[in-house]
Amino acid sequence: MGRRELLGATGVAACGLALTACGSQGAQARPSLKGKVLAKTADVPVGGGKLIEDLKIVVTQPTQGVYKAYSSVCTHKGCQVGTPADNVIRCACHGSEFAADTGQATKGPATAPLTSFKVKVEGDGIVVA
Repeated sequence: MGRRELLGATGVAACGLALTACGSQGAQARPSLKGKVLAKTADVPVGGGKLIEDLKIVVTQPTQGVYKAYSSVCTHKGCQVGTPADNVIRCACHGSEFAADTGQATKGPATAPLTSFKVKVEGDGIVVA
């Protein structure tokens, strides 16, 4: 094997290791939220919501007794969205808006919906199902 072939093989191996390291880190980045109490029902107003900053989740109550939860990371550029009001989740960075009942983008520049989480009410808590 010549010097060029050896350098090429070494480069390919190094790239493979770098990609493997990048891929495995993301899988462990977020612990399971199943069973986690996100908020108290009394803290999530009808037509509004509550931002849980440390978990990067926003909880909404689009209609009386119906609770939804979404990632608070805007699908446009990754900014954190604000606390919902008037059944709209807004991102202050670039003006994207999302429906509080579906998480769908209703105003760009974001086009993809917010990632949703299944939730249920247990007692007075809103819990990830």
